[in-house]
Amino acid sequence: MDPAKAKKHVDRIRRFRILVMGRANAGKTTILQRVCNTTEKPEIFNGKGEKVCMSDSRGHHNIEDELVFQSNPGFVFHDSCGFESGSVEQFDMMTKFVRDRAKTTKLDERIHAIWFCIPLNENHRMVMAAEKKFFDECDTGHVPVIVLLTKADTLSLEVVQELTGQGMSIDDAMEGAAEVEKKKLDDYLEMVKDWLNKKSFPPKDYLALTGMQQEGADCTPLLTCTANALKEEGLQQLLISTQQSNLELCMEFAIMK
Repeated sequence: MDPAKAKKHVDRIRRFRILVMGRANAGKTTILQRVCNTTEKPEIFNGKGEKVCMSDSRGHHNIEDELVFQSNPGFVFHDSCGFESGSVEQFDMMTKFVRDRAKTTKLDERIHAIWFCIPLNENHRMVMAAEKKFFDECDTGHVPVIVLLTKADTLSLEVVQELTGQGMSIDDAMEGAAEVEKKKLDDYLEMVKDWLNKKSFPPKDYLALTGMQQEGADCTPLLTCTANALKEEGLQQLLISTQQSNLELCMEFAIMK
């Protein structure tokens, strides 16, 4: 079903569904917890809607599994886990999932956005073969992909070490770090854009996430970015409806319209 027809049926969609991608330890779970305003682990349900025991699921990830946080059941997340390790089978499984879930006529099972996490604490290998392969070969159709630069807070320590290495006192380095850190973050963002925008299926948008290690971190930029990337107003409203307590987001969306 094309997006124009889907728009008429958007009221049948009850939950906003996101595929979260990225290598292990990219900070994916932390982001989902912040978005859902919780420190709890998600409940996991298999494709049949049966709850998966946490001990059963350890090490046996399945992209079809639904991750739901009790604090905000308006979201359903899927984790791409696996393909980043370079397995062709896992990559094919992931692309099939994306293709099927982008176009399924069961609107409640469609994925609405993809968050692709790239960690900055591994900035010596930010974009690896798996990322390049995804953006070269995986056509996500009308489902927007947003690249998230995660673990940006690790730059603070890196910058302080650099400045003290240049002979600054620790106090001066701490004071001057913010400005240098912002420039570094902007440089990394431009670098990733430069790499991925040349690909066959480049991301819709890019965002550097900071402060995600703190409970109660502000996720408004992430949600605004996601809402802006969506083509259908009904889906934008569905996303905003998961965040009724976020006045800033609701006001921004109202002004945007």
